[in-house]
Amino acid sequence: MPIVAPDVKLTPEEQQLFDTLLSATRFSDLDVTLRCAGGWVRDKLLGLESGDIDIALDTMLGREFAEKVNEYLVSREETIDKTVVIESNPEQSKHLETARMKIHGKVIDLVNLRSETYTSNSRIPAMTLGSPAEDAQRRDLTINSLFYNISQKTVEDFTGQGLADLGAGIIRTPLPPTETFLDDPLRVLRAVRFCARLNFTLDESLKESAASERVRTALQEKVSRERIGDELRGMFDGPNPVQAMRHLANLRLFPTVFTLPKDASAADGHAELCVKTLEAGQHLLASLESK
Repeated sequence: MPIVAPDVKLTPEEQQLFDTLLSATRFSDLDVTLRCAGGWVRDKLLGLESGDIDIALDTMLGREFAEKVNEYLVSREETIDKTVVIESNPEQSKHLETARMKIHGKVIDLVNLRSETYTSNSRIPAMTLGSPAEDAQRRDLTINSLFYNISQKTVEDFTGQGLADLGAGIIRTPLPPTETFLDDPLRVLRAVRFCARLNFTLDESLKESAASERVRTALQEKVSRERIGDELRGMFDGPNPVQAMRHLANLRLFPTVFTLPKDASAADGHAELCVKTLEAGQHLLASLESK
């Protein structure tokens, strides 16, 4: 079982950053709650350092908040860096505008909380401002749906499952897995990637859904090869690519993810060969490192 900290321990640099953000809200008298979202919270609770800080805002856009932060820094005669606004780009899974800025040497992304509505033929949702609970439910996995409330210094689990799944080492979706995967089939590959990276276990209902013909077809029809390639690179660059490929084989995703023969048995055999090749390479690397 993974060891999960009871709360988030901030580094001095993180504390300085969050103090600055809170001071900026008071300086401009902003009615906004600042929350760290997703991967940073997960990794901090697992005792892993993370420089990927995403700040979720409940009442304003990232661009607007960044401007207020810079006004505060200027009032203190502090140096400010240019804020970069990353426009929404659904084809690259950037569904909302994001403001990126550097404060005290740390880069943060600012984005508003949102809810999503999907159509049957696209993984690109219609976006609206949402509550923290709505934002948590629309995320890919429960362990990625946790928030850290900066002002209250508390972890918030709006799915009611994230902390338990993190402690038990389970990969699960906030909503029923078939609904989650049909909305955005790329989440199947994200589930596999995080499972291998963290050495967690896939939830049984998630495995059943991921291996279904409906989800495999949706992955093939709704997700670009480029985005599939991005997830595969994440698997191969992770600490356990063999486990990731084993999951893809067990879920019968090889014929969809890779260009393989159409015959099912040939595809399954090719998948097994790929896994065995990776295992052999891993053993070779291990033997070389031990010398």
